[in-house]
Amino acid sequence: MRRTPAIGRVPVRDVRPAVECGRRPAKAVAGEAFQVTATVFREGHDAVGANVVLRDPGGRRGPWTPMRELSPGSDVWGAEVTADTTGRWTFRVEAWSDPVTTWRHRAEVKVPAGTGTGLVLEEGAELHERAAAGVPKGPGRDLVLTAARTLGDDRLPVPARFAAALAPGVVEVLARHPLRELVTASDPMPLLVERERALYGSWYEFFPRSEGTAEQPHGTFRTAARRLPAIAGMGFDVVYLPPVHPIGTTFRKGPNNTLTAGPDDVGVPWAIGSPEGGHDAVHPALGTLEDFDRFVARARELGLEIALDFALQCSPDHPWVDKHPQWFHHRCDGTIAHAENPPKKYQDIYPVAFDADMDGLVRETVRILRHWMAHGVRIFRVDNPHTKPVVFWERVIGEVNRTDPDVIFLAEAFTRPAMMHTLAQIGFQQSYTYFTWRNTKQELTEYLTELSGEAAAYMRPNLFPNTPDILHAYLQHGGRPAFEVRAVLAATLSPAWGIYSGYELCENTPLREGSEEYLDSEKYQLKPRDWEAAAREGRTIAPLITRLNALRRQHPALQRLRNLRFHPTDNDAVLAYSKSTGADTVIVVVNLDPHHTREAWVSLDMPQLGLGPDAALSVHDGLTGETYRWGRTNYVRLTPGRAPAHVLHVRRSTPQIGGPSAP
Repeated sequence: MRRTPAIGRVPVRDVRPAVECGRRPAKAVAGEAFQVTATVFREGHDAVGANVVLRDPGGRRGPWTPMRELSPGSDVWGAEVTADTTGRWTFRVEAWSDPVTTWRHRAEVKVPAGTGTGLVLEEGAELHERAAAGVPKGPGRDLVLTAARTLGDDRLPVPARFAAALAPGVVEVLARHPLRELVTASDPMPLLVERERALYGSWYEFFPRSEGTAEQPHGTFRTAARRLPAIAGMGFDVVYLPPVHPIGTTFRKGPNNTLTAGPDDVGVPWAIGSPEGGHDAVHPALGTLEDFDRFVARARELGLEIALDFALQCSPDHPWVDKHPQWFHHRCDGTIAHAENPPKKYQDIYPVAFDADMDGLVRETVRILRHWMAHGVRIFRVDNPHTKPVVFWERVIGEVNRTDPDVIFLAEAFTRPAMMHTLAQIGFQQSYTYFTWRNTKQELTEYLTELSGEAAAYMRPNLFPNTPDILHAYLQHGGRPAFEVRAVLAATLSPAWGIYSGYELCENTPLREGSEEYLDSEKYQLKPRDWEAAAREGRTIAPLITRLNALRRQHPALQRLRNLRFHPTDNDAVLAYSKSTGADTVIVVVNLDPHHTREAWVSLDMPQLGLGPDAALSVHDGLTGETYRWGRTNYVRLTPGRAPAHVLHVRRSTPQIGGPSAP
């Protein structure tokens, strides 16, 4: 078998997206457009062309997608392609010499100058006859054959003969069915196409145990199910539950992480395991496994998926401690080391050690995951995956997705970039990010440009403004306006976003000044909330969250990541960006200052929007219902708590306008 030469006759270089030089698959979801680029060139001055070929999981060749040179003279060609079904695809770039385009360029010089006209037109006739053979039978082929005959008919005037080859219909047919010579193909590149929820979805995290009653403060799956209609009503797609397993009593933590727990303290859900069972059991105070099944079924009735926290760690009371002592770190005195993240200490949690029996841990982890999958869970939020070997997750996720490719894993890894990116590359479908700590215009622009650029080939960000562990100073000191701003940003910058319960009530009291921990954290105690009173008294931003999720469902542009583009403003407190998918374009302008009204001029990058420099726009604000007239430069005035942002749907069918317009 002949091997493809390292450099083809028409070189194809630097094909992207390429994850680890093509050793791992780039990622997309079904129906998502993504750009393929390559450097294509050849010797001399003859024209070249290029195209992308997709092959589906069955190896069938997909549609032929022509590429274009992205910038004249750059030799970098690109095209957007879309895979329409899930599975493991491949794509490759084909480059070729384009003799028809080369002839046109030469003829456009020689024919008007009268230099070798007869020979040039005869060459054109021969090329077009050859090209017609590659056009499917029908009007298109007939059109090209007619052009060939006209070019070769020396009884006709030269201008008429030449014009036949330049007719728009002929050019269009040969653009779709070019005459290709010296075809050179790149190596196939892997592409993993997953289901839509791997990219797009709105998440809501809550603790079922806090949804109790006056008679029985500790909530159960039955009582927590009463919260599901309100969550669905806010437009969320995924309900994420912290661990629901039995909680240990040894070194159980009390309120606010105190070391001494009282008899009624409920403990930390991440301290998994007790005599009642481990990772495959349900905490008795929450109910039974049958109750969990009913909770999942009720969520499904409301259009919600359940995401379950998977924390690979144990309380000292977990059955594994006695059954598999080799799975833990032992000190010199034989005791098992508890978890630490200095200065934090987790005396109630034993981390798992992997070197003694990784095969056994892989088998047990896959067994546990499949147990919950059998009970309707198809999404797992993985706690602290960066504290476990990367190869462990590669094996576990690979084994699960081999038979169940619809199962989604979210990496909760607030750690060094190399680890976060590698976890995404080896299998995690989604990733937590540094979004919580990116609050200025420069920080947000730089970070989201990174996430929506080359990293989007493998890493899908899920933007959470808060978590049970993280209450950022921006929220602590910005009050309700800060919560509104961060919700708008998270919901519109990324196709996946989420909040932790209580965000809609703007809960922002820290444990102490300078801490990111919540006072009276729900991690350590029950936290009942009077949702009806909050709504009645106007102490909730649930209406804003509901509107944001509705806009996300209405606008395909907000369901994608790679289409994010930032636009200049003359005020560092005002951030502007857009997203476009097909005919749908949304422009978002946000006041990042939760304390003061800010004014700015927004300069739209019209080519990024597919518009001419003087195009006139009618833009409809999805938050307020107002409609404005916009052009290239636009004045905005945004007031915290009243109008902190615009989420503008672009309507393009308006007449030209002469200058900037103000909302």
